[in-house]
Amino acid sequence: MRTIRFGTSDISNGLLILVNSSHPIKRDIPKKELAPTRSDTSDILLERQTVKMLSKITTLLRCENEIIPVSGYRNMLEQRTIYMNSLRENGYDFTQKYVAVPGCSEHQTGLAIDLAKNGDSIDFIRPDFPYTGICMRFRELSIRYGFIERYPAGRERITQISHEPWHFRYVGYPHSEIMKNGFLTLEEYITYLKQFPYRGSHMRFKDYRCDFEIFYISLHEGREGAIEIPNNIFYRISGNNEDGVVITLWKKRL
Repeated sequence: MRTIRFGTSDISNGLLILVNSSHPIKRDIPKKELAPTRSDTSDILLERQTVKMLSKITTLLRCENEIIPVSGYRNMLEQRTIYMNSLRENGYDFTQKYVAVPGCSEHQTGLAIDLAKNGDSIDFIRPDFPYTGICMRFRELSIRYGFIERYPAGRERITQISHEPWHFRYVGYPHSEIMKNGFLTLEEYITYLKQFPYRGSHMRFKDYRCDFEIFYISLHEGREGAIEIPNNIFYRISGNNEDGVVITLWKKRL
């Protein structure tokens, strides 16, 4: 057996952190955690694991010339500039729908990417990413590699952001698959996971490669914790940016 430890500082870190108008980001992403999305878009950065999974999808689909990254990681200054420019150029109502308040943008996590179907003219705020052709194939395959379409149509009341078919968020697998199967937004999923506490029934998920076990641990200010897991089990810890951490365990099948 081995011990994995966690504390309240982990609440604001990880692939499942919820960032929205009610849950501002609590830390700046260190440069060492970021990498260019592609060699020809070296100014568009993402968290390193997110880049790796995005690259796998585009390689499998051979869509590098058809789908291009538009916007990835933004620091606070960049988000503030985009927000203020949109207010000036598009007005308050438009900006409220499509541009997050500085400090409350998923782009500040390094886990979110705006994508566009390649064309002569690309809108930075609302790039074209249709539900047809190569864009739809990307959308479908991306679930398998840990991405979700973050702001789906009809869920605006929950996300507080208008439908954005171009905005993808990396949450990691199998969370992306579970969210898709349950038609859950990230807001709903974070709440749903609390039904599976460490000292209770855990969520179980299986695919053809692995058996997964997922549970939630509530953390209060200053609290630290530790659990024992078998040596042959892989694990990931992610905060929810609210009040606890989510532990994902998995074992590969022989």
